[in-house]
This record gives sequence, C-alpha cells and structure tokens, in this order.
Amino acid sequence: MANFTTHIAVGTVVSGSLATLTLAANVIAPENLIPVTLAGVLGSVLPDIDLKESRPSRAMFSGLAIFFSFAVLFTVADRYSIAELWLLWLGALVGIRYGLHTLFHHLAVHRGIWHSILAGLFSAAATAVVFGNVLDRHAGVACLAGGFMFVGFLVHLTLDEIYAVDVGDRRLKTSFGTALKIVDLRHPYATAAMAAALALALWLAPSPATFATGLSSREMWAGLNERLLPKEEWFGLVRLPGSVAGTAPDDSAITTGALPDADTPAVAPATP
Repeated sequence: MANFTTHIAVGTVVSGSLATLTLAANVIAPENLIPVTLAGVLGSVLPDIDLKESRPSRAMFSGLAIFFSFAVLFTVADRYSIAELWLLWLGALVGIRYGLHTLFHHLAVHRGIWHSILAGLFSAAATAVVFGNVLDRHAGVACLAGGFMFVGFLVHLTLDEIYAVDVGDRRLKTSFGTALKIVDLRHPYATAAMAAALALALWLAPSPATFATGLSSREMWAGLNERLLPKEEWFGLVRLPGSVAGTAPDDSAITTGALPDADTPAVAPATP
C-alpha cells in the first residue's frame, strides 16, 4: 500500500488541479474554495481511518472530538453551571477521542468496508451534510465538497491498488483487489451497515439540483475551453505561435462565483 506521505501528496495535487478548474469555471466564490479543496485532501487519506495507529485515524477522531465537544458546550451553555459545562465538555472530548476511537477500531477491519467505493459514496454524502447543515453552505457548494471528497477517496483506493502490483517481480501482491472494490463481500454486515448509513446521509444531504445544473451548463464548459490556454504569451513573457495559443477570457463575464453562500440568493453568472 502507498504510505501516508504519498497519499496526501497525490491527493493534494489532484484536489489542487480540480480547484483550479473550479475557480476558472467561476462556479464557486473564492472563500468557499479552500474548505472544498481541503475536503478532497481529507478524502485522499480517509480510507486509512481503519488503521488504529495511523495518522489519519488519530487526526480524524481528534478533530471529531474537538468539534462535537464544543458543539455540546455551545448548545447547553445557558442551562448549566460553569462546573457542569466543564464536565460535559471534557466528557464529550474524551468519550469521542478515546471511547469512540476504541469502539470503532474494535469493529473495523483494515482493508474492509472503508476501502470500498460504497464507503467513498457515504463519505461524499456525509461531507455534503456537514457543509450544508452544519457549516450552512449553499447546496451547490455542499455537493461540490462531496464531489471533491469522493475524488480524493478514489485517488487513495487507486494508489493502494497500484502499489499492490510488483513490477519488478512481475506479480500481484496478496493485497491486490482489497482496496478498490465496490463493496466488501467478506463482511456482509459491515457492508449492510455502510449502505444504511449512505441512505441516511443521502436523505439528510442538500438537494444536488443546483450542482447538477451547474455541472451540465454549456456556458461553464465553454468558459473553461476559452480559458484553457493564454491568448498570446505565457505569463506575459513567452510568446507562442498563434496555433498554440488560446482565446483570452472575457473579463466582463467573470463574477465572484455562481454558487453563493446559504444566506445569499443565487445569481446566475453574467453572459457575454
């Protein structure tokens, strides 16, 4: 399997490339692009959460513990005394970081259901739920974050399969086929639980209608094609033949993003 450094390096490159296209397509405001890109980077290491002593696992449960302990604190801040709030906050922090972490790894099996496309779909849907319902982002932004998460997840699974091929000895390692799979047939109960979790996450997730409409927009793809290459010079320094250069983008058509925040009404991008 690929190591942590390789996963996060490749995941960052892929997410950065997608972020560049997203920004050029003008479908998202710049302030939303950073968290969406980070979702893709997280997806590139998330499948290794089932490794008990792995960095992704420790980081994930530490982050969950911090997030939910403060969520509990702020939710009940006006109901209890300071001493009681300290106990609730500390209990949630320790319970999730160590209790939930231990329970999860008691049930999880490495290269099990978390190394599957089904888990990737669940992670994408759960990301959309967090962005839409917790971070209060626009439905299109939430779905885009889920898409980045899914791509990063697939990058991880694909790298693990590539590393299972021993080119020198011209053979397949015993781990081949255990990473990039649709479901985990060896553990049917875990697969059923993941499928149920996916169904719940899809029910809670924002509607993908805005995201699908933006992705299928002819104007968006035309804009990407228009901005693919510089018109005359690379970085204003190197002049290339006209056949290699592209068409300069129309600055009047550039807005701050077609997918606004949740509290901002959607505004269609300007047309030439």
